[in-house]
Amino acid sequence: MAEETTRLPVRESRSFLQRAVRFLAEEARVDQFLDIGAGVLTAGSTHEVAQRKVPHARIVYVDSDPAVDARFTGSPEGAIRYLRGDLREPRTVLGDPRLKETLDLDRPVALILVAVLDLLPDHRQAVGVVRELLAALPSGSYLAATSFTLDHRPADPHSRPETHPRTRAQFAEYFTGLGLIGPGIVAVSEWLPEVPAHQRPPADAVALYGAVGRKP
Repeated sequence: MAEETTRLPVRESRSFLQRAVRFLAEEARVDQFLDIGAGVLTAGSTHEVAQRKVPHARIVYVDSDPAVDARFTGSPEGAIRYLRGDLREPRTVLGDPRLKETLDLDRPVALILVAVLDLLPDHRQAVGVVRELLAALPSGSYLAATSFTLDHRPADPHSRPETHPRTRAQFAEYFTGLGLIGPGIVAVSEWLPEVPAHQRPPADAVALYGAVGRKP
């Protein structure tokens, strides 16, 4: 049971990422993605989902884990770049010349912050990071983000000790000034879901908020 409790949020977070990227590529017509804290790339990562819809899409992955490497060169039409970088140092990430070689920051970019903001213990720092990153992106850019929450269930000292839960109000601060898409801030399983309601896990089991917002 404990193992399933751990796996469910991971699955739902992954599913949210894929639905969000599909929406951004297909409906919002974004063809540039900046995915920070991506981790080891597996099937269904941002580049695969985006380039399935938009073959020429360009993706920059950023992660501080040395185990993550740059084995992906992308399709002939698109481009994928991996950068070693730390979410806590947005200025360094944004100033990396390799990022600017891959992404045109004068055109809309989808900023992906999935399963990473709640790794920062200081919520104010996390808000500052998001604002600095968004400030560097032009009008028409998007933010897709998630965060662990305990709003729907009591704290479990043995559950996800490496993460720092946020309330709904705290999570909403990441989207200040953005236009929320679809249902707004909801459990990740409820954001533009692709399965019937009776097949979706309850919010207390998922324990993750998710949302997508557009920069005006």
